[in-house]
Amino acid sequence: MMTTHWRRLLAVSGVALVLAAGACSSSNDNNNSGSSSGTGGGESTDNGFKIGLLLPESKTARYESFDKPYIESKLKELCPKCEVLYQNADQDSSKQQSQAEAMLTQGAKVLILDAVDASAAASIVNNAKSQNVPVVAYDRLAKGPISYYVSFDNMKVGQVQGQALLDALSKNGADPKRGDIVMINGSPTDPNAADFKAGAHSVLDGKVNIGKEYDTPDWSPDKAQQEMEQAITALGKDKIIGVYAANDGTAGGAIAALKGGGFTAPYPPVTGQDAELAAIQRILVGEQYMTVYKAIKPQAETAAQMAVAAATGKAFSGQETVKKNNGTVDVTSVLLTPVAVMKDNIKDTVIKDGFYTVAQICTPQFASACQAAGIS
Repeated sequence: MMTTHWRRLLAVSGVALVLAAGACSSSNDNNNSGSSSGTGGGESTDNGFKIGLLLPESKTARYESFDKPYIESKLKELCPKCEVLYQNADQDSSKQQSQAEAMLTQGAKVLILDAVDASAAASIVNNAKSQNVPVVAYDRLAKGPISYYVSFDNMKVGQVQGQALLDALSKNGADPKRGDIVMINGSPTDPNAADFKAGAHSVLDGKVNIGKEYDTPDWSPDKAQQEMEQAITALGKDKIIGVYAANDGTAGGAIAALKGGGFTAPYPPVTGQDAELAAIQRILVGEQYMTVYKAIKPQAETAAQMAVAAATGKAFSGQETVKKNNGTVDVTSVLLTPVAVMKDNIKDTVIKDGFYTVAQICTPQFASACQAAGIS
């Protein structure tokens, strides 16, 4: 039979255990306070942990050449013992969901997600949240309980593109309504594309004639070329005076269609975005009018900082933040400023920042164009 003495000892021990458990629970709740979604927060950079990096596609050169290495480098600096699990979805949202599930199974403690389809990505985010794994939305604001978001001011990107095109069409007092422009927008499943489009329209509407407008599935340069070919057939070669292309890939497709349609230099002004090497070279030789330079390194490094903060339960700090509502929550966000790049400021933007070297841009094919632009 148990004595009264032992009953009292067990009762005291039980109370102590309950109090200890409550203290641990309280500690975890405090650690989670730095994350917008209230998940994560229990990891340590001293011990290291797994970080999932999910990028959307490889047709746009920036992701493999810049975003991935910049993010990985900053993560290595912030958390030397952390392991990065990387996958590219090749523009397939179902594939991206499977990749995310695999990362969670492998023990990822935070995900950096550049969604193929922002709405479809909600299932990734909700699945991660159910496993107490925070998600940092990178470049595109996915749906669901996101912890942090970093991108550029996407409306501003469209406005910069639209204003550059309007300025080119109005140069030397020319009438910007003397002909038609063609608008080749980005993917209808990318919320950024909708912002670019809205920003461009806010500048162009009422000031130019929009002869044809297309949304380009998957941001495909081949589909953009087909759209531009259709526009040339519908409007007539002599009516087209400018092209709004949402990024450099679609710009390349549009320019290929212009060449195939009998246009010769000087080409109608064509916009772009992402400052791809091929676009910079096209700008030098007068095939493309401009691109938008979004300094990827600070964006990538910010995403890495957000991921480590979310996983360790420390509030992200050090940069100005705003709240962006993604239809589920108000997400703590950093929005960076885009810059227009034209022939006269290539040297002061992408070269000055080390985005490209002179040798990379000024290959033998473009040497004379570089010299004419004062790049050496």
